[in-house]
Amino acid sequence: MNFDFRKYHVRAINARDEAEKAAINQELKDLYDSLPEADKKVFNEELQKFLVSQYKAIGDEYQALKSGGAFPSDN
Repeated sequence: MNFDFRKYHVRAINARDEAEKAAINQELKDLYDSLPEADKKVFNEELQKFLVSQYKAIGDEYQALKSGGAFPSDN
């Protein structure tokens, strides 16, 4: 199974307000609740990998800014 967390992430970033963000989060919760137990485990693992990759990207960009270099995504 492969969950598209980036789609939800981008939508939340572009949300008009907190209510829209909350609705997007609720969609994710509803999706999770609808899954069989085995798929919930996969969902959690994939979500954790996605979040770690996002934190790493933010950290890399912070370090690039701090050192005066270009964003890693610019390379």
